[in-house]
Amino acid sequence: MTENTRPPYPPFDLASATQKVRLAEDGWNTRDPDRVALAYTADSRWRNKSEFPQGREQIRAFLTRKWAREHEYRLIKELWAFQDHRIAVRFAYEWHDDSGQWFRSYGNENWEFDAQGLMQTRHASINDLPIQASERLFHWPQGRRPDDHPGLSELGL
Repeated sequence: MTENTRPPYPPFDLASATQKVRLAEDGWNTRDPDRVALAYTADSRWRNKSEFPQGREQIRAFLTRKWAREHEYRLIKELWAFQDHRIAVRFAYEWHDDSGQWFRSYGNENWEFDAQGLMQTRHASINDLPIQASERLFHWPQGRRPDDHPGLSELGL
């Protein structure tokens, strides 16, 4: 794997699409904008709530701002559908702001990949729900979700 490739490559089957989703989840749970940005093409286009970053530099800047305000971020992604070079996922993540208010953010993403396995398009629709700390469901140590931690379906989300 180089900066210009990111296996698995399209066209996706169930196993490779599932693996791609988990690798994306693992990357985002690092909260490392430099590392995460490398999964996208140099000219990748995003829609994320009301922001529309284009290219790795804008994606890196977006992620830096995001994780500066979303503390104790933990994310779970789940494959929804796939075909050829596209994958649809649903996700939820928990985080708190500077005041200590917890949120569970729910959303859906549509991804499109180039032949090298880099994401060239990402459309995300996300809603933030304020929750109490006692309602949190994502309790693993910061970083990669353990393999034995329930996914979204198992958690009833």
